Amino acid sequence: MTGLNRRLFCGAALSAAALPANAEPEHDITATQDFDELWETLSQRYCFFAEKATDWQAVRRLYRPLADKAETIPEYAEVLRQVLCELYDPHTRLSEPPDGSPRFPPFDLWTEWRDGKAVILDVQPGSGAMDAGLLPGLEIVAVDGKPIAEAAKAALPRCLSRPDPAADLWALQSAAAGHRGQDRTLEVIEPGGRPRKAAIGKPTTPGPDKPVSWRRLEAGFGYIRVSTFGDSAAVVQFDQALVELKDTAGLILDLRSNGGGDTAVAKPIMARFITEPKVYATMRRRAGSGLSEPWSEHVEPRGPFTWARPVVVLIDHWSASMAEGFPMGMRAICGARLVGTPMQGLGAAVFPLRLDRTGIQAQYSAEPVYTPGGEPRWKLRPDVPVRSVRADGSDVLDAGIRELQRLIR
Repeated sequence: MTGLNRRLFCGAALSAAALPANAEPEHDITATQDFDELWETLSQRYCFFAEKATDWQAVRRLYRPLADKAETIPEYAEVLRQVLCELYDPHTRLSEPPDGSPRFPPFDLWTEWRDGKAVILDVQPGSGAMDAGLLPGLEIVAVDGKPIAEAAKAALPRCLSRPDPAADLWALQSAAAGHRGQDRTLEVIEPGGRPRKAAIGKPTTPGPDKPVSWRRLEAGFGYIRVSTFGDSAAVVQFDQALVELKDTAGLILDLRSNGGGDTAVAKPIMARFITEPKVYATMRRRAGSGLSEPWSEHVEPRGPFTWARPVVVLIDHWSASMAEGFPMGMRAICGARLVGTPMQGLGAAVFPLRLDRTGIQAQYSAEPVYTPGGEPRWKLRPDVPVRSVRADGSDVLDAGIRELQRLIR
């Protein structure tokens, strides 16, 4: 019995001493049971095994002995973190990983392999990476003194049954993201061949002070920025914005760097764009070794008036989760046009999981989301692709304005 299992066992014995004499205490409480609960739950409910190269049986063979040997809760949590990383799914992870553990990719840089080089394709506005002067087109050669190829190899899942480019991308972006609670230094090569080091700390640019902000653009269009669907105040603020922009010729909804949130916030906003109930998505869940038949998700009209003029939705690599479902739904229910880069590719609703013995909490992809026509949300692409190169993101906004002008002509 390991140190961690022994302490859990002793704690259970002390708790049992307080039970009535005729109660049967649970004698075999061990941390390893939490491992089994996590592994079995995902085995039965995780929805993307068909898309992954993960050998889930090999995951159990590799990591269960490591979980059994863990001496402390942080050591044990690190084993479980590695288990979840074997699925290379940013939506499937520990809920509160400790400082020092790798960040969830892609964090503040969108990096891809190009001819064997790790090239930055996008930088999140307002991030520490942008403050450090990182720009699209730079090549990353090292992170915290370790060659990027070596760091990416170390982050690659260990239980793959075959090579998978998606796993390679996960590993690269994980390596470039550094570690939670820690600054990082990237060594990069600029297009002209000049090397330099970029020290990346916490961002200095303040974030938005409320979920929804708005203004009138010089082009005569309304602009509404929705920074999150995780705050119920967004619904009231969006209604106010729509009233103040009611007379504009077209509307731009900016969902860039929106990390998602709740359908209970997103659906009332979508409801302002329809006059009758509409299907905005279809969903499925695990049923045995496959997936269930799809069911439809609807949105009902709401509000004193309906916005009926053209709509453009701005998206980027940091539009995630519900901030991917919202533009997908807007395209379906009112013909909104999506302008920007591909989104983060988080394709499912998540379920929470709390492990009973250690109290460690996690989440996992459980219900894949599709368009009403059956297209996977994680494969959604913009109608007007834009390669953002300006630090302030104005190139994407300009493209959105041009698209609105085209729709109105």
